[in-house]
Amino acid sequence: MSGEPQQKQQDPSAHEQMMDSEKHVQRNPHGNFKEVEASRPPWRSQDGWAFTQTRKPDWKPGEGGNDGGESLKHDHVDIDPYQDGRPATFNYKLLISAIIPRPIGFVSTRSKDGTSTNLAPFSYTQVVNHDPPVFIVGYAGGFDKAKDSLRNLMESGECTINIISEHFIEAANATAVNAPYGVSEWALTGLTPAPCKDVKASRVKESIFSVEGKLMDTKEFESRGTPGKKTGVLAIIEGVRFWAREDAVNADRNLIDPAVLRPMSRLGGITYGRLLEGIELPRPDWEEYKKEAEPAGLAQPKRDGQ
Repeated sequence: MSGEPQQKQQDPSAHEQMMDSEKHVQRNPHGNFKEVEASRPPWRSQDGWAFTQTRKPDWKPGEGGNDGGESLKHDHVDIDPYQDGRPATFNYKLLISAIIPRPIGFVSTRSKDGTSTNLAPFSYTQVVNHDPPVFIVGYAGGFDKAKDSLRNLMESGECTINIISEHFIEAANATAVNAPYGVSEWALTGLTPAPCKDVKASRVKESIFSVEGKLMDTKEFESRGTPGKKTGVLAIIEGVRFWAREDAVNADRNLIDPAVLRPMSRLGGITYGRLLEGIELPRPDWEEYKKEAEPAGLAQPKRDGQ
């Protein structure tokens, strides 16, 4: 592994420092959120997963965007992430509002000696390979300020990554509470720990799809604006066993039904997204595609800048 925490024991002071830094992010844009929420329509539980047509089913090769060129009428502004006076939190807010929707890795960990557990959501999560199954999870802060999840992962080398669905979104969000050091997220939220086969960390029983994971490597990042300051850690995790709810997986155990999974995604700020509609677009085959592309003069050699 490319890095190790500087301390082996949990450090309450590091936890407190991370909680203090959270206050400066100011994710909640509302003065009284419950008041704002009460003014909105209720949850539409009758809305289910459905396929629709694409926006332009008759799209042809070479047509470009499907909005009639409307998007080309607007100019862009360039943003220097390291501009003098630009705080790092601006980059954070910009990126989490632009790179959407993001899958949420609901990560469960357990310390090596088994005395401490952690359950927390991470939207810097993605699957990046299938043979072997490899996942990445991004943590804020360096090893010197590692929160419970990262420290447990480094000590034990194990975790579970659970997918968050609609039916427990409130409980999953509640695990991000800035609770005092040592307080159990499982007890606070009422979620159900379930045993695994290859790792000691529990999976979330409410989760329709879970992955048992073992740590492969880590990479620590350093601030550009404040040299020497460690600002993040990337954990690379191998999936060693999958758990799928029986009503969500097909007979071949190679497909999860989105109508059952009903996953939640992360958007900007404190916003989550639901997945209610999908479209299907077959990957083009060149032998068919060229029948329209070549007569229209679209099959051109690559040039500089293209």
